[in-house]
Amino acid sequence: MSKFDEIRFFDDSEVNEALLGIARDPMMNALMSFTFPDTDKKIWREQFKNIHSVSDFQHNFIAYTIHQILAKSSEGLTTSGFDKLDKQTPYLFISNHRDIVLDTSLINLVLLEKGLIMTASAIGDNLVQKTFLHDLAKLNRNFLVQRGLPLREQLKSSQIMSEYIKELLHKENRSVWIAQREGRTKDGNDVTQQGVLKMLAMAAEDMPLADYFKTLKIVPVSISYEYDPTDSLKMPQLLARHRDEEYVKGKDEDFMTMLSGVLGQKKRIHLHAGNVLDTELDDIAANFENKNKQLQAIAQIIDDSIIQNYRLWPTKFIAYDLLHNTDTYADQYTEQEKQLFVRRLEMRIDPSDAISKEFFLTMYANPLINKMKYENNSLM
Repeated sequence: MSKFDEIRFFDDSEVNEALLGIARDPMMNALMSFTFPDTDKKIWREQFKNIHSVSDFQHNFIAYTIHQILAKSSEGLTTSGFDKLDKQTPYLFISNHRDIVLDTSLINLVLLEKGLIMTASAIGDNLVQKTFLHDLAKLNRNFLVQRGLPLREQLKSSQIMSEYIKELLHKENRSVWIAQREGRTKDGNDVTQQGVLKMLAMAAEDMPLADYFKTLKIVPVSISYEYDPTDSLKMPQLLARHRDEEYVKGKDEDFMTMLSGVLGQKKRIHLHAGNVLDTELDDIAANFENKNKQLQAIAQIIDDSIIQNYRLWPTKFIAYDLLHNTDTYADQYTEQEKQLFVRRLEMRIDPSDAISKEFFLTMYANPLINKMKYENNSLM
């Protein structure tokens, strides 16, 4: 027994039994039919018998699934920044968070194809309540973030997760991915939650905070989707917040959001790996003695990297111009791109509802607005 047993992903010795255990699940049949549409299920079920590690499963099956998702629901994935990473070094990737499944899946596809160390990835246990999803997540090297615990148990759980991440990076030579915040960004504002960094710092023991964070080799990652496939699904929560109402998720809402993220149209996608946090941490240690101030400053550096390196697609400029009733950025998009975006808006929300329309446009425009703020602050 390990103290990490409740949250860890499958050991390689457990993979074959776990995979064969869900091989006949209807959801596995749907996943493999999507991945290999011209292949009889007897063939992949037979191939499953030869899978004895997470790496085997990811290389031989999941990588093909992600390629199919890209082929059927996007206009391609581009990347930048990953070539400067070392192939033997494990990194802690912290990214903005737009999609439950795809964010980490796309990062890992890039790592796989560039020969870099793939990640163990955090996922909320509330998202994998179904046995099939739980086992599939652990077969994909996902570890569980325990949600909805009483405060004391939450602190203990955070401590264990912090130690687990440290163990993966320092002892297992395994990269790790976590989102910059709990839950996906609904409004397009990519902001690192200090609580995420506090959790990471719990395993520092007696080591100064900045020194410990240096050992984690943090790489901020900017994920930019031209279309957010779950844009309309984020609206009820945004509107409830606007009305100061409590938002209660539907029974299968998380699962439907996962499906929409995978199958919905994304158009172009870009991933950028920022620079490893290093000398900036020395500056923070020199300028701030207070631990909370240090965490705030680290969060700001991650935010700056993500915002600065976010790929601004035409949809961001169109949304800004529509939101402000201007043509300030008309040179950044074509009339056809604008018409397609307006048609998307009209199909996905009630365009006669002024508040819904404002929230939808703001969701798309905020990365541009935040980049403008960042550039203005840089000039000051």
